[in-house]
Amino acid sequence: MGGSCTQKRPAGWQQVLFPFLLPLFYPALCEQIRYSIPEELAKGSVVGNLARDLGLSVLDVSARKLRVSAEKLLFNVDAESGDLLVKDRIDREQICKERRRCELQLEAVVENPLNIFHIIVVVEDINDHAPQFHKEEIHLEIFESVSAGARISLDPATDPDINTNSVKDYQINPNPYFSLMVRVNSDGGKYPELSLAKPLDREEQRSHSLILTALDGGDPPRSATAQIEIAVKDTNDNPPVFSEDEYRISVSENLPPGSSVMLVTATDQDEGANAEINYYFRSTAQSTRHMFSLDEKTGMIKNNQSLDFEDIERYTMEVEAKDGGGLSAQCKVIIDILDENDNSPEIIITSLSDEILEGSLPGIVVALFKTRDRDSGGNGEVSCHIGRGVPFKIYSSSNNYYKMVTDGALDREQTPEYNVTITATDRGKPPLSTSTTITLHIADINDNAPVFHQASYVVHVAENNPPGASIAQVSASDPDLGPNGHVSYSIVASDLEPRALSSYVSMSAQSGVVFAQRAFDHEQLRALELTLQARDHGSPALSANVSLRVLVGDRNDNAPRVLYPALGPDGSALFDTVPRAAQPGYLVTKVVAVDADSGHNAWLSYHVLQASEPGLFSVGLRTGEVRTARALGDRDAARQRLLVAVRDGGQPPLSATATLLLVFVDSLQEALPDLSDHPESTDPHAELQFYLVVALALISVLFLLAVILAIALHLRRSSIPAVWRCFQPGLCVKSGPVVPPNCSEGTLPYSYNLCVAHTGKTEFNFLRCSEHLHSTQDIVCGDSPGALIPLHSGNDLTSHPETLTPIRNFQESK
Repeated sequence: MGGSCTQKRPAGWQQVLFPFLLPLFYPALCEQIRYSIPEELAKGSVVGNLARDLGLSVLDVSARKLRVSAEKLLFNVDAESGDLLVKDRIDREQICKERRRCELQLEAVVENPLNIFHIIVVVEDINDHAPQFHKEEIHLEIFESVSAGARISLDPATDPDINTNSVKDYQINPNPYFSLMVRVNSDGGKYPELSLAKPLDREEQRSHSLILTALDGGDPPRSATAQIEIAVKDTNDNPPVFSEDEYRISVSENLPPGSSVMLVTATDQDEGANAEINYYFRSTAQSTRHMFSLDEKTGMIKNNQSLDFEDIERYTMEVEAKDGGGLSAQCKVIIDILDENDNSPEIIITSLSDEILEGSLPGIVVALFKTRDRDSGGNGEVSCHIGRGVPFKIYSSSNNYYKMVTDGALDREQTPEYNVTITATDRGKPPLSTSTTITLHIADINDNAPVFHQASYVVHVAENNPPGASIAQVSASDPDLGPNGHVSYSIVASDLEPRALSSYVSMSAQSGVVFAQRAFDHEQLRALELTLQARDHGSPALSANVSLRVLVGDRNDNAPRVLYPALGPDGSALFDTVPRAAQPGYLVTKVVAVDADSGHNAWLSYHVLQASEPGLFSVGLRTGEVRTARALGDRDAARQRLLVAVRDGGQPPLSATATLLLVFVDSLQEALPDLSDHPESTDPHAELQFYLVVALALISVLFLLAVILAIALHLRRSSIPAVWRCFQPGLCVKSGPVVPPNCSEGTLPYSYNLCVAHTGKTEFNFLRCSEHLHSTQDIVCGDSPGALIPLHSGNDLTSHPETLTPIRNFQESK
């Protein structure tokens, strides 16, 4: 046993390349690998080393998945040694029936790359069957008139074995009347014949008994015996004669059962019973006897069953004609079966890829299959094609084998699987076809980045939100599968410092929910820009970014703050002065307040809550300007107390209050004695004392102004203008300026200059407008004991040069 195509391997580096180059050149080196084995070989017996004969190493057997395929798998490959082993019982007579040459067709399949090698296993016959006679007893009748040398044909023994193991010889027991002759037919078959050694004498012996022994050519030979009983009858001197020694006919395999196939005829020159001829099958296989029937009287041969060219192409039989006298003749009948296109092609999938990676290049082998048609000639020639609209194509490799390869782009997200229909059509008339559908699954690769459902996100969060609350959620999708489509979220950038970011927001990697880590304050942080990233778990990972803008909404959580009038050092309200001759609408002072909130929550309104003389003063609803509503009456007190409420526009609104103490005076000097830090006394004597002090103060002020004016004139003549520098903006007194708080975000729509005047120990502050004022404008003086001094027609403060010392400018504009 062994392959007939083994090659001597070259030495050196060529030994390394030979296993890889052999599959490419193997069809050119050898068309087929042939092995020869005897039938009935034990299971597991080695037929040959298939791996070695294919030029494969032992490691390649498992690495390249060496295996064999056939219609009935009687062999397999040992994965460790590469030997071709017997898998099932091999009976030549059962597999090949009556064919003299028994060959089994196998295909050896290897992968990486895919290739096929054709193997023929020749099954040699062994002597496992003994000859067998059709009948154990043979009855013959011979007329005594038969002359010596006459031959009588006997039924031969049959032996399923072939060649030397078939029937080789016949023998009979010694007998004085008969000898045995063996006739060799044209096909090599041996047929026993009795030869009459001397004439029979019925009166001497009416019957003869012989033992016929058939021997085959095996070692040791097998044998079979049959008992021959010969009855001697009266004379019949003419045997039947067939019209032909050999009859031959061709019939279609589609012939219906019961149809007449052919007629054999024989004649006999005798008369009467000796001329009556009957026909019988002899030397005919049992399968042929089942397929055909012979009419004993007419010699008509008919088919009992349907014929099939693919099973048996030709039937051979022996027909015997025997007359009434016992004489017989034989002829040979050959019936050839004509093929018809009665078998559809078959499609056999040899190899099929489980999954195909999307994005695979064209030309990748995904399936291997072969076609088979049991018909012959043009009826057995098969062509294949696949349906349109699929990114695959097929081409024939060899010996009815086809490869299916990729022929276009594969995208699992568009088409996760393909159902490919393969159609095989023969060339018969009419042609027959067969279709089979295979499913090809497309495996996923990470070729799609996550995609956010929105191009950008904007969320509004009200300030003072609870820490840990969800403020936003983003979502991204990835059409890939498994880890390639699993998306995780993270914050990759923001407009905050990286260290501060974690104290403001955090993000769930699984759900994409953004959480606030602290309560937001609109006054500190009004907007937050975040860059979020969605990343899949593929290798390499793909990602996408999106912007999230968090707008912190304002809540009314800040009450208004009064900037002016300010409170004194001890927390008491300060005074403002009002001319007694003030007309209705005269601007007394202005309440300045701010609110840290924004929008409607910072929209302030001013209201009078309490007044000493209701109706004397009015407050601008939005400006906070305090003006006289009417002229001062004689009965009106010189000192007025006004409580102003400042409310914002929030819901619910928040408020603050400012207390204004207003003093009606005729001149600035009259008001100075009242601008002390002593609390107001309700005693009438105290009020009289107040007026006396004011009059004294005014006289002192007038005196001081006269002195200052004299000094100023003297200095002016001396070209020393240092004294006038007091009225220059930005010059400050020793005691330091009293400056209101910064109001850059407030609602004060006016701009003022703050001035300070000194009279002895009393300090007097007032606000002077930084721009040129019209006659209807007012000057608000003082953020401690302040005063309002009207400017009737003067464009400056020269009417009181002796009392005013400019301190510094500060502006508060809306």
